[in-house]
Amino acid sequence: MGRQKWVRSSLRNLSKRLDEQGHKACTHTVARLLRKMGYSLQVAQKQRVGAAHPDRDQQFKYIAELKEKFLREGLPVISIDTKKKELIGNYRREGKNWRREPIQVDAHFAGYAKCVAVPFGIYDLAKNAGYVTVGISGNTSEFAVSCLEQWWQNYGQLAYGQANRVLILADGGGGNGYNHRSWKKDLQDRLCDVMGLTVTISHYPTGCSRWNPIEYRLFSHISMNWAGQPLRSLDAMLAFIRGTTTQAGLTVEARLDQAIYRKGRKVTKAQLAALALSTDEVCPLWNYTIAPRAANSDR
Repeated sequence: MGRQKWVRSSLRNLSKRLDEQGHKACTHTVARLLRKMGYSLQVAQKQRVGAAHPDRDQQFKYIAELKEKFLREGLPVISIDTKKKELIGNYRREGKNWRREPIQVDAHFAGYAKCVAVPFGIYDLAKNAGYVTVGISGNTSEFAVSCLEQWWQNYGQLAYGQANRVLILADGGGGNGYNHRSWKKDLQDRLCDVMGLTVTISHYPTGCSRWNPIEYRLFSHISMNWAGQPLRSLDAMLAFIRGTTTQAGLTVEARLDQAIYRKGRKVTKAQLAALALSTDEVCPLWNYTIAPRAANSDR
């Protein structure tokens, strides 16, 4: 536990310490000796995870049963999430692409960005189709429900005819987090009551967002499509999203939403109690259903 434990063992430092002990060795010699002993430059690997939630396995089985049931009945099953926010401007992006010359980009100063884009995605499991709304406001519950509302009006009700039920698979956080009262109230007011839909929501356990279908069936392909490409404008971002395809036949629609959504909205316990909300016996925190209220109910 000496001080040397907390000093970076770089080639230069190792060469200096050997010299102090009477052994002349340049950095190239030190590197060769280290490789001979099995050492190499390594990065930390994310493999150890914390304790799993006791209901994690049960929740995954329940989600699988729900998906199978809804798909068998011809009802829509959608996976939703908000992709990483993106700076709009001539900024360097991770990734490589085939070019004769590298793209010239600006230094990475977020303050000079034209805006920050917030892509909210909806992935239809049965149709293998993605619908992405790019917003310029915050990742709020109101924004998430607005995207769902637009999806149902423009695509959902046309694709599923007289369907009056929908299953939504979501992560546990973000604007559509399981503990957000505003998320549930906006679903009630704008999707269930207005559209006449009964919405069943199932959230993936904490730390399990990678298994949300939208992550590996939509977002990963969008990221590969624009890898290494600066998103100089919102139109360019939308074009990259619409141009995303796969050999399995994925299609993606994209639209721009320039509305400004409110942050910090409060929903009281009384307002929450007035919702037509019911929880499932299996993991009630993560599984719940919101049904349309009567036309004369208090909103």
